[in-house]
Amino acid sequence: MQVNRPIFRFLTRWLVCSLGLWIAASFLSSSISYDSRLRVIIIAGLVLAIINIIIKPILVIFSLPAILLTLGLFMILINGVTVFIASKLYHPLHITNFWAAVFAGMVIGLVNYLVTTILEDVGDTQA
Repeated sequence: MQVNRPIFRFLTRWLVCSLGLWIAASFLSSSISYDSRLRVIIIAGLVLAIINIIIKPILVIFSLPAILLTLGLFMILINGVTVFIASKLYHPLHITNFWAAVFAGMVIGLVNYLVTTILEDVGDTQA
């Protein structure tokens, strides 16, 4: 299977978002709730993946001066905004405050980095 195929990349993004949300919810069980249902995490991951494809690039373009001024650290807040939007669009996922969403965004970013690194290593060994 080719790693560069768009459907594979979307499914990977969906998996990463779901896994990151689940890990963040286990760390912040008082601030992130999903009624302990795996279905909620999977659907919330799908919503977040779609937001990351459609809305996040627009947010990045509009906040480019802040991103440049903070040397990229503002992206942490943008990730938090996308997670917070996902919780508002999909009500079974409940995030109590913005800072919990920022933490969840950081966890998702870390999981994304790890999964991307692993997939690139696997792709390099197969090539």
